Amino acid sequence: MISLKESSKKEDLLAGGHRACAGCAMTVIVRQILLAAKEPVVVGCATGCLEVTTTIFPYTAWKTPFVHSAFENVAATVSGIESAYRALKKRGKVTKDIKFIAFGGDGGTYDIGIQALSGALERGHNMLYVCYDNQAYMNTGTQRSGSTPIGAHTSTTPKGDVIMGKQQHRKDLTGIVAAHNIPYVAQASPSNWQDLMKKVEKALSANGPSFMNIVSSCHNGWKFPAELSIEMCKLAVETCYWPLFEIEEGTYKLTHKPRIKRPIEDWVKPQGRFAHLFTPEGKQLLERLQKDVDKAWDNLLIRCGEVELAAK
Repeated sequence: MISLKESSKKEDLLAGGHRACAGCAMTVIVRQILLAAKEPVVVGCATGCLEVTTTIFPYTAWKTPFVHSAFENVAATVSGIESAYRALKKRGKVTKDIKFIAFGGDGGTYDIGIQALSGALERGHNMLYVCYDNQAYMNTGTQRSGSTPIGAHTSTTPKGDVIMGKQQHRKDLTGIVAAHNIPYVAQASPSNWQDLMKKVEKALSANGPSFMNIVSSCHNGWKFPAELSIEMCKLAVETCYWPLFEIEEGTYKLTHKPRIKRPIEDWVKPQGRFAHLFTPEGKQLLERLQKDVDKAWDNLLIRCGEVELAAK
């Protein structure tokens, strides 16, 4: 894996001066991914926070070939580019080894783009799809998405007298992708950068499609101080809300075990979107969220062969 010293000497392929919010984890994630890539990359990006903040015409922050797609079809767009590359390489018109990365937010992946993603995975395109998961449609006003946690206040699931935030469970997108039986699937966090970059190297070297789901804190939508962005990602990991694991050729492996599994309250309490869960009316919802996390964590431990730990 690339060392910190080596990465410090590599060119940053996402230039500063973009319009992302200060403290946004999304651009940290993109930098970590591009620094981990050993070969030249072509990037595709669905409409979302990443696209609108880095490609404001006539400027671009990308120092890579970049293709903007509509909200729903970045997986299809990049799979088409990858197909063209293979055809040109077969004819000898391209000789370089080039990697292909598609970026989408949770709105463009869990919901609007899942059809294109599923098709690209099923066809077996040699590309990495990265979902930077900030758990709502942050670019258009913090509407709930399929990734929004139960109980979260959003502009379309507002807490009030009728409901206490989002009422539905979030989708298990990583599990859905794993069901496609592709070579490599992983969950990562920018707080654990070595783990993330190592997974990027594995994903880009996979013989076929690969997928990474990465938690991306949003201080604007989650409502916490901007300087705590990476700390919030870390708390998501340490509470086991966002476990770090990988699936290589169908084999699950846990890549980080918290020394002490912290209660979900430690991640939820600093976020204004969950403030109502700390009222008498919200207590039941907080308990439900903890129960869901515990159940998912125990199931993951079993899949990873950590049965003894699961029994505790």
